[in-house]
Amino acid sequence: MLNIHTFILSSFLTLIHPFFVSVIDMKHNAKDKNLEISVRVFTDDVEAILKKNYHNAVDLSKSTNNAEVNKNIAQYVQSKLAISIDGKGKSLHYIGYEIQKESTWIYVEINDVATIKKMNINCSLLFDYQDKQTNIFNVKANGTEKNYKLDYPKSSVEFVW
Repeated sequence: MLNIHTFILSSFLTLIHPFFVSVIDMKHNAKDKNLEISVRVFTDDVEAILKKNYHNAVDLSKSTNNAEVNKNIAQYVQSKLAISIDGKGKSLHYIGYEIQKESTWIYVEINDVATIKKMNINCSLLFDYQDKQTNIFNVKANGTEKNYKLDYPKSSVEFVW
């Protein structure tokens, strides 16, 4: 799902990269009872943080089927993104990633989410890489989209429907 905020940000990000921004889109799929999460980050930032944390040089464009790279991405995201729904902590299930130009989309989901009244997010993605990092959230549930921007060092936000 590409909303106007994501489109404008994506267009801007393709022009310049002295900015450290990720876009996290979350969509509650009531029919399938899950929360679909897509994280868009600059590919070079992901490669740098994987190298820093796991001590392996990574070229994501050549490693899409590499089990070790997928394992490291999953571990990193799960260590930096925590979500509770209606007061209960939820487990993230890593699906995979794909490269689109200079960006990498990382896909995760949370299963068994029938309804959402309140969502608490703690996100420090790439804060350990760059203290100018900003994480932008586009969250859709119950037919309503909400947006929020977390600038380093702020790492938590709550959405209520």
